[in-house]
Amino acid sequence: MRSMMNDETIHPLTQNVLKTFAGCTDPRLKQIMTALVEHLHAFAREVELTGDEWRRGIEFLTATGNKCSGIRQEFILLSDTLGLSIMVDAINHGHEGDTTESSLLGPFYREGARNEAFGANIARTEGEPALIHGRLVDERGAPVAGALIEVWETANNGMYEGQDPDQPESNLRGKFRSGPNGEYAFRTIKPTSYPIPTDGPVGKMLMATGRHPMRPAHVHFLIEAPGYETLTTALYSAGDPYVESDAVFGAKPSLVIDYVPNDNAAAAKEWDLPSPFFEVQRDFVLSERRV
Repeated sequence: MRSMMNDETIHPLTQNVLKTFAGCTDPRLKQIMTALVEHLHAFAREVELTGDEWRRGIEFLTATGNKCSGIRQEFILLSDTLGLSIMVDAINHGHEGDTTESSLLGPFYREGARNEAFGANIARTEGEPALIHGRLVDERGAPVAGALIEVWETANNGMYEGQDPDQPESNLRGKFRSGPNGEYAFRTIKPTSYPIPTDGPVGKMLMATGRHPMRPAHVHFLIEAPGYETLTTALYSAGDPYVESDAVFGAKPSLVIDYVPNDNAAAAKEWDLPSPFFEVQRDFVLSERRV
């Protein structure tokens, strides 16, 4: 049997640590560190953490840090798979009225996408052709012109361009500006579901706990406009087998959309797409920044 320190012994240990924050002049930092210590100590007490388990936890966090690189953030992946990222999102981006719900940035976002013209094709690899278009509006329905819209998705092999050295530069990613009526449009390919990386400590954690690593098919959006809250969101494919069991808990019902087959030859010619192609019409409602 493990010997467990009684409450009278453990309580002063926690208090001794908390006393060291007395000189902290940043109230928010003091609040966070106090709560962190209290919850960490309570966790260790609740599960009766052993020295070996503590050591293995340290090794896991060290391996997580070592797996991070310029194109991969294993700690964000860990946060995502534990539901912490979506919890922080829920706390800080409460859904109000008709505004578009947010989702996760993900660990594979990277800066440097090309600026593209209205309607440009960001697909430089094969796939089922798709047109995604709509408008950006405010909560009253007025257009939001000149907004920066950054999009990215995986190729058919389930990998983002930054992960895959065989993909062309800037494949399936790009930056667009909304037009005077808030309109946006780009050509791409229909996204596919894919596994998050399982070759690192986060993947081992998922396997050890009996969880699958799959994300439903989706296209990421990062939308910025002066006077509005930045919107980080995604559109998830209806009918995807993982849309209700997203490994990182990012898929929300309001963000699930249909890819509608379009066999209109005139439309295909207008957008320089083969017929038929898939079409998504989706507006985004931005939230005004509160002063």
